[in-house]
Amino acid sequence: MKQRIGMLFLLMMAVIIFSGCSQASEALETKDEGTATQGEVKDELILAIGSEPDTGFDPTTGWGRYGSPLFQSTLLKRDHELNIIMDLATDYHISEDGLVWTVILRDDVFFSDGEPLTVKDVQFTYETAMVSGSVLDLTVLDRVEIAEPNSVLFHLKQPQSTFIESLLTLGIVPEHAYNDNYGQEPVGSGPFTFVQWDKGQQLIVKANPLYYSNKPFFQKITFLFLNEDAAFAAAKSGQVDMASIPASFSLQEVAEMTLKSLPSVDSRGIMFPFVPSGEKTEAGYPIGNDVTADMAIRKAINLAVNRDALVEGVLEGQGAPAYSIVDNLPWWNPQTVIADNDMELAKLILTEGGWEEANGDGILVKGDLKAEFTLIYPASDSTRQSLAIATADMLKPLGINILVEGKSWDEIEKLMHSNAVMMGWGSHDPLEMYNIYSGNMMGVEWYNPGYYSNETVDAYFEKALGATSEEEANDYWKKAQWDGKTGFSKKGDSPWAWLVNLNHLYLVNENLDIGKQKIQPHGHGWPITDNLADWKWKD
Repeated sequence: MKQRIGMLFLLMMAVIIFSGCSQASEALETKDEGTATQGEVKDELILAIGSEPDTGFDPTTGWGRYGSPLFQSTLLKRDHELNIIMDLATDYHISEDGLVWTVILRDDVFFSDGEPLTVKDVQFTYETAMVSGSVLDLTVLDRVEIAEPNSVLFHLKQPQSTFIESLLTLGIVPEHAYNDNYGQEPVGSGPFTFVQWDKGQQLIVKANPLYYSNKPFFQKITFLFLNEDAAFAAAKSGQVDMASIPASFSLQEVAEMTLKSLPSVDSRGIMFPFVPSGEKTEAGYPIGNDVTADMAIRKAINLAVNRDALVEGVLEGQGAPAYSIVDNLPWWNPQTVIADNDMELAKLILTEGGWEEANGDGILVKGDLKAEFTLIYPASDSTRQSLAIATADMLKPLGINILVEGKSWDEIEKLMHSNAVMMGWGSHDPLEMYNIYSGNMMGVEWYNPGYYSNETVDAYFEKALGATSEEEANDYWKKAQWDGKTGFSKKGDSPWAWLVNLNHLYLVNENLDIGKQKIQPHGHGWPITDNLADWKWKD
């Protein structure tokens, strides 16, 4: 199985392997002066670690949610072990009823243009984000109040423990320098300042001399916007100090570069329509699937799939089996881990669920229902394609026939409520569990497309959101996954079959020290830059 999966993936990658060469050549024409030579100590870097942000560098519209906002500071942040520590704040506390969050600011912070950062800038940032209509969700925030001299009071409409995520991720913007063009030329108090953005090609930043915390070692950093193939070509030719690469390139050695394989909660798994067919969305898209609505089908798939084989075959060993959407995070329930590749137990569950062989074609039936459904993947994603095909192959001996189809995202949006979909999620925010599994989020945008609902799970969610400490909230998040009787995990309702967590792979100059990295979130943005100010050049 491993050999078959690996050969399939390599064949697909061969089709696109040379697609980025011209892109790399064009973007790198003037970059030779910043590259490393052996034994040289330098203070400039060239990085090819992902695509540019579509909407620019404005935190109030979503910039910085995955990784450091670079140009801006946040009130709080997480260290490499995901503990909450101070940034702009010196302290914070929550009222007993959970409705008022008080944050006290340090008084020695300046924006890169020399103006002081004050509580008014914090108020302005949150009020702007509240009405931005972006991916940021601040609907729980009622108002922001200033309490002189250095305190900000956030008044919530109802208690919500996950409000702390906004304090951890929302970069503070200057009221005096904010305008419609802010995202194109940002001003902030973060470790780096904006220099130049050539859209589609590069971003240049420099160290902020007014930064209040540990000063960055590197004085200039250039981000090149290259696809994975072009980034790999640039690393091979010595033109960049770091390149993000796919697993298919991970076995190739590159001179003077080290492969950094970073664990993540960047999960890939199968979303199952949870309810029977028959209903439609307001837009007229069908809801439900009679096969995947059967608990026995979902549980059998979760038991029968060989996650280790997927990691080795599709990811070239650069990943880990996935058992939930929050593996190894503080709010993960380790009791949700189950043995997989257990074909015998999977067959028993199907038999007890009323599925049996009948037609001689190897596909199980239950009355008039055939154990067959379509699994859709985004056609642009070769990794998800390989996972879908390999999983379908694994399940054929079980008597479940999966029809694998690649579609555009526009097509998937119309089909995802009635078809299984190979999806990806992963965040440092426990609210993502709520968004994906809450009955209140059924069919809301891309959240909970399978219409999963469990009253007990929803009750735990409400308690987690209403908690006044992360520790208390985590207890309820864990129970929502599995409380010994029910939950949204594989031990419970199994509305998803999580398969693998990708490792994020980077070729890094052997002289570049990138410090201690957090477990990585979903690959949007530049999560590896979260500690960019701590990077150093080794002697």
